[in-house]
Amino acid sequence: MPAPGAVSVVLHTHMPYVEGYGTWPFGEEWLWEAVATCYLPLARLLDAGAPLTLSLTPVLCDQLEAPGALDRCAAFLREVRPASHRLDVDACLSAGNAELAAELERAAGQYAAALAELEACGRDVLGRFAPHVAWASSATHAILPLLASDAGVRLQLHVGVDAHRVRFGERWRGGLWLPECAHEPWLDPLLEEAGVHAACVELTGAFGPGDPRHLTPLRSPAGPLLVPIDRALVDLVWGPGGYPAAGPYRDEHRRTARDHRPWANDGAIYDPLRARDRARADAADLAARCERRVRGGGLSVLAFDSELFGHHWHEGPVFLEAFVEACEARGVPLLPLDDALAGAESAPWPAGLDEPTSWGQPPTLWTWSGPRAADIAWAQRAAELRALAAGPEVTERAVRELLALQASDWAFLETRELAGPYARERFEGHLGNFHEALRTLVSAPSAVRGLAPHLRIAPLLEP
Repeated sequence: MPAPGAVSVVLHTHMPYVEGYGTWPFGEEWLWEAVATCYLPLARLLDAGAPLTLSLTPVLCDQLEAPGALDRCAAFLREVRPASHRLDVDACLSAGNAELAAELERAAGQYAAALAELEACGRDVLGRFAPHVAWASSATHAILPLLASDAGVRLQLHVGVDAHRVRFGERWRGGLWLPECAHEPWLDPLLEEAGVHAACVELTGAFGPGDPRHLTPLRSPAGPLLVPIDRALVDLVWGPGGYPAAGPYRDEHRRTARDHRPWANDGAIYDPLRARDRARADAADLAARCERRVRGGGLSVLAFDSELFGHHWHEGPVFLEAFVEACEARGVPLLPLDDALAGAESAPWPAGLDEPTSWGQPPTLWTWSGPRAADIAWAQRAAELRALAAGPEVTERAVRELLALQASDWAFLETRELAGPYARERFEGHLGNFHEALRTLVSAPSAVRGLAPHLRIAPLLEP
């Protein structure tokens, strides 16, 4: 490892299977917004050489290459967003608020620019990402420790890794993003079996925030390197009161009648120049803290959902670009995680550290199996066992519905009460389709239109 230490930023890119499942306020417009505000800006940054580690979930890739999906995205950017901005602009002008109307006009121009960029790449967002995708993930972002069997874990891992290799070639070096950083040691042999050589884990609950043990990758007895994320630094960006809460940034909660956000956190009309200056200052602050953190050696891994940068934090892409520049200016070694691990010292997995962990709050599996989601977790396990009991007679249709059912997103959205009835409706819909597919045992087309096109059922049938 380069002296004195190194920093790696891992961007985990994921969207639940929303393509074809509803529009506003919950549904595939989540994906179109992410394309415009996060994915295209992130692709530009990676094209410019930013040494970031990118993971894309197979379920997101499935949607980005689904027939007609990006055509609908283009229509959304060309028709829906200009019209919705115009309605809000007219309402502001009628109310005598010309300054607010001007900000809405400016914001509309960002969607026009995104449309131009989407058309310039032939609407091939996945192709824009392809040269930069380093880490794989499981098929549909299931919480692996909550699955009922080794066979269920194999299905998620092998379908995910197969899809990654088909799409991105043989450049894969064995890194895999564990959904929600959910880990338990019994998974490690299955990870190794799937060709996984490294994964990120959340050990703040075990070590405490800021502990130097977070800077050392851990060797599982079964093989994979388990890399702690550095929560003390991550929370400067992602935690309550982190950088995005500053006054100049765009308020993501206060919205107009048409779901636009023309205000700053401090209540002023949003000023993009003021917000850009604050983003650059915050990026410089994080780079300085990273420099101090690794001054004595070690590897600090900052892991985030990619969608934070632009989709949930408007200034996120500006912040990321400025952070890369600030690290270079300060001489902070900012490395892709695979490169950093190639030279990193490691330590044995600590004896007695055998409880399930995640980056949920609390850092257990509670978010996906607590009171609001317990019935979801049990139903997922029961469906998996029913699929196993069907044996060789199980159809691809049933397995695709099982994969959709196992996604972590439905429990997360339900526990956090983030999407009204949408998450539970989606879960119950996939559960009903799964049971129907098992009853008929006919290989009819799946209702999950583009999910897992590279599906192999064999891993589910292995002992």
